[in-house]
Amino acid sequence: MAELGPLWHERHQARLASRSRKRAIGAGAKHRLVFVDRLLATLVHLRHGVTHDVLACWFGVDRSTITRAVGEVRPLLAERGCTVSPGVRLRTLAEVVDHLGSSGKTGIVDGTEIRVRRPAAGRKDRDRFISGKNKQNAVKTMVVTDGDGHVLFCSPTRPGSCADITHARQLGLVTLLADGPAVEILADAGYQGLGAQTGGRVITPPHRKFKKNAPDWYEEMYERQRKAHSSRRIRVEHGIAHLKNWRVLARHLGRREHMNHTIQAIAGLLSHQQTADLASARQT
Repeated sequence: MAELGPLWHERHQARLASRSRKRAIGAGAKHRLVFVDRLLATLVHLRHGVTHDVLACWFGVDRSTITRAVGEVRPLLAERGCTVSPGVRLRTLAEVVDHLGSSGKTGIVDGTEIRVRRPAAGRKDRDRFISGKNKQNAVKTMVVTDGDGHVLFCSPTRPGSCADITHARQLGLVTLLADGPAVEILADAGYQGLGAQTGGRVITPPHRKFKKNAPDWYEEMYERQRKAHSSRRIRVEHGIAHLKNWRVLARHLGRREHMNHTIQAIAGLLSHQQTADLASARQT
């Protein structure tokens, strides 16, 4: 509240002053839903997936008031970034790479999909949202965590048909790693090829050389290397699982263009809680 309240009030006053008025700013009817309740309604909606109609009944206002409140508060939450320590937040992929390089930590990347409504018939890009992996309409985001599964970054969403490696290249990950500090990034087989483009900084599972009739010694070595890589990379799956615990990401029923703010707002809230839990554990 202390952080977002002044920002919301400033933007609200700027919005009132941006159009011609016959009344002075502040005159007329007052808000029935104060900022505290607007923030609370947004958090309940994100965490539990409660519909705007139900929230309107709880707070005694019209459904459109809740919709407007969520639309105002959600971008403010998304702009907070991911907390890595008290007072330090990461908002861009470049800041994440610099943080990993300066702290000497290993980063883990993976893509995750969120099911969305099927676009309306007749749209030219209707098939772009069909995921080839899950065979459903979805949007995709790239999640970056550290070696402990602490969420550091969630990228803007792309249609479900976009490949993981293509999404990473479009975000500029190759350039950041090739020209930035020496960082170790773990990834799954969907990112094979980035290692050669980044000087070996992206580590993917070993490539299988034998398709058929592989020698026993090779099968044993391949499985050992694959399991060793998987045991280190699994932390990003735990981070994604914590994100999906927020019910609004279990299946998104709202507008697809709002998903960017939704996933980034949840990542910021989750990372802040993870940092607070870690600090409390260290004190005890």
